Amino acid sequence: RMPEFDVIVLGTGLKECVLSGLMSVSGKKVLHMDSNPYYGGESASVSPLEELYKRFQVSAPSKSMGCGKDWNVDLIPKFLLANGPLVKMLLYTEVTRYLDFKVIEGSFVYKGGKIHKVPCTETETHNSDLMGMFHKRRFRKFMSFVLNFEENDPRTHHDMDPHRTTMRDVFRHFDLGDDVVEVTGHALALHINDDYLEQPCLMTIQRIKLYSESLARYSLSPFLYPLFGLGELPQGFVRLSAVYGNSYLLNRRVDEILMEDGRVAAVRSEGEVFRCKQLICDPSYMPERVKKAGRVIRVICLLNHPIKNTHDANSCQIIIPQTHLNRKSDIYICLLSFAHNVAAEGKYMAVVSTMVETCNPEKEVAPGLALLEPIMEKFVSISNLMVPTDNGRRSQIFISRSYDHTPHFQTETDDILDLYHRVTGSEFIFRDPRDADCEAVTGN
Repeated sequence: RMPEFDVIVLGTGLKECVLSGLMSVSGKKVLHMDSNPYYGGESASVSPLEELYKRFQVSAPSKSMGCGKDWNVDLIPKFLLANGPLVKMLLYTEVTRYLDFKVIEGSFVYKGGKIHKVPCTETETHNSDLMGMFHKRRFRKFMSFVLNFEENDPRTHHDMDPHRTTMRDVFRHFDLGDDVVEVTGHALALHINDDYLEQPCLMTIQRIKLYSESLARYSLSPFLYPLFGLGELPQGFVRLSAVYGNSYLLNRRVDEILMEDGRVAAVRSEGEVFRCKQLICDPSYMPERVKKAGRVIRVICLLNHPIKNTHDANSCQIIIPQTHLNRKSDIYICLLSFAHNVAAEGKYMAVVSTMVETCNPEKEVAPGLALLEPIMEKFVSISNLMVPTDNGRRSQIFISRSYDHTPHFQTETDDILDLYHRVTGSEFIFRDPRDADCEAVTGN
């Protein structure tokens, strides 16, 4: 008899691993396969350093780079919001017991030729040179409104309807200038464009709240990163699968996805057929069911110094806002180092990324690279941002989106929650899995 599974997951990128973990925890029988011999898909961690040089066809690293084994370079590094849904999913699946996180030391924005700390607390706002005195007062009033805002308590709404009033109107209500709006929307709410201004304000208020609550936990920044890099996450999920008796197969060629009456029925791999009711995969397994939505450029830079004017932070995020550069998308820099065990002692790794908008992508990231000088070595990658062409409900094939240009997991988490909803038919509810009535919650 052919082996039967509730769900087959193809690819071991972070999103696939999280979904496979959530399915396991909710009692589904899961088979997880990857055609690569390593975990992580396009978001893999590369170690030792020699591997990274090989991957980008650059001659071997010089002795000054330190010991190759001390490097764990994430091809797509992204930070987790300390209080965000992704961390809650990791807690929910208990994968956190296999991981150690460390807080990122700062969040900055580049404006007017200078790097500024993103103000969020009273003190930071007071000391910030991002805005003048009057703007500071208005910004403090606005932040106080956001932090006291409760969706179900109209007294906290200042006569604005959270489902109707646009975010632009809220900013107008507090009389915040364009510069302050830009920092708030992009550096606090972590929006990737300005579409949110015309949308109901509730989502943005919740996002700023989440940023502030995450910041309140550790005070340096709202972001966390696992020691030894993101590659630790898929491996945590592999261990979790073992606990639930599910199987992982690495280095397995996927030959065919078999359909019956327009729905997925099985996966054929190296002469074996595995039946399933649902399939979750990354775009590389289903090229005929995805379309290109843009291109992302990422430049991995190896440094032997922290970034100037970041108070010598061993790790940080810097946003260069789009309007500053007459662009449609922000440029992001994320910096990691030996402090997170991803580089040799005294060494740093920064990634500059953005959406490609011209036919000269490298020139587009130049403002970001300029902040990192001198750079010891850089590796440029340009990849297509692929998105599924349908929601998968008819075929029961659920495809994740490629990773975008942001250095945080906000958009990726939205994608995981959206996929979870499409796969299970119910919203993911953040509850402690040790609760007795937890099965009811996860839709079992």
